[in-house]
Amino acid sequence: MKTLKAVIVEDSRLARNELKELLNSHKEIELIGEAANVDEGVSLITASNPDLLFLDINMPEKDGFELLEMLDEVPVTIFTTAFDEYAIKSFEYNAFDYLLKPINPKRFALSIEKVLEKGRHNETLDPKNENALRLDKQIFIKDGEKCWLVKIQDIFMFEIVGNYTRVFFENNKPLIYKSLGKIEEKLPNDIFFRANRQQLININHVKKVVSWFNGKLKVEMNSGDEVEISRRQSYLFKEQLSL
Repeated sequence: MKTLKAVIVEDSRLARNELKELLNSHKEIELIGEAANVDEGVSLITASNPDLLFLDINMPEKDGFELLEMLDEVPVTIFTTAFDEYAIKSFEYNAFDYLLKPINPKRFALSIEKVLEKGRHNETLDPKNENALRLDKQIFIKDGEKCWLVKIQDIFMFEIVGNYTRVFFENNKPLIYKSLGKIEEKLPNDIFFRANRQQLININHVKKVVSWFNGKLKVEMNSGDEVEISRRQSYLFKEQLSL
């Protein structure tokens, strides 16, 4: 298995040193950088594209959740916190793991083993457009007090709602303050299809396609949601799915 690249974003120098000391016992993980605040962390993560992120939740000025919101693509994230589960409780969708400070070495080793196990079983789901996110990558979504880390492959639809975009996965429909056009640029275009001006669908979650009025198509998603495909896009959809 390849060596995994890791970064630490933590405002406490002592806590960063503690993590570095613990990582010395795990040669499968290569520490490639560290940052003391959110802005430095975003720059580091964007430039180095790590596999693993150790992230402090409570930092001055901006917290760990704000850092995740600023990223287009979120690495496997292990939260570090001195405040028990208070912040983790806001997660409706799994954070990979979290460690309480001071960090117990045995608990740390278990967390690293989880990361390595995930790496061993991870499928490489590479998109055809090389700048797009892989389907097994995750994005961070925050809507009010609720937060989710969601794999791209688990999102079945995006929909414009005014200046926001609604994201559909499982039984959740949070709103994010990003345009659908910006989101579409980052997604694999062989999997996500622009059904009409308002909606973008994941074709892997399409259950049924039926002919509709005026040469249009209508699709039923696995969730039961129905989406009408515009006439122009219906021709492209037929080509893409070889209908």
